[in-house]
Amino acid sequence: MECTVRPARADDADEISAVILHTLRETNAKDYAREIIERVEHSFSPSAVLELIGKRTVFVAVIGSRVVGTASLDGSMVRTVFMSPDVQARGIGKLLMAEVERTARERDIPRLAVPSSLSAETFYVQLGFRAVRDSYYGEERTDHHGTIIGGPSVNAVRLILAG
Repeated sequence: MECTVRPARADDADEISAVILHTLRETNAKDYAREIIERVEHSFSPSAVLELIGKRTVFVAVIGSRVVGTASLDGSMVRTVFMSPDVQARGIGKLLMAEVERTARERDIPRLAVPSSLSAETFYVQLGFRAVRDSYYGEERTDHHGTIIGGPSVNAVRLILAG
């Protein structure tokens, strides 16, 4: 079945939340302790996702009528990139990231940065992002990646920490 990417709507919040929570519990749980996953989950309730839709440019990947992935652009930061575990490694994340990059180009944003979980590090490297630093929150490590849109990877980018 064909996958389409479109801007998120307020009525997508429940499905986006479900995708994120499912991915955290199944995919990210392989790299993080249960306590860390539980702490992160609180940031992605349906009401929290609805708030993010109002603050960021949020996209969803949809197969049929089902939301299977999400990604957002917050200034020059790529945030909240999650694919439902049953559709990972099928190119849907690349479709979402292409839409994020297209939007960034339209806004004359020359450089993107992404705070990446350990679980997604390989995905971002395959897209041309390069790790520029690690951040720790207790035992949680997050890689910060940056790239110049349409150009070579960079070794250093001034980044805003995820928050």
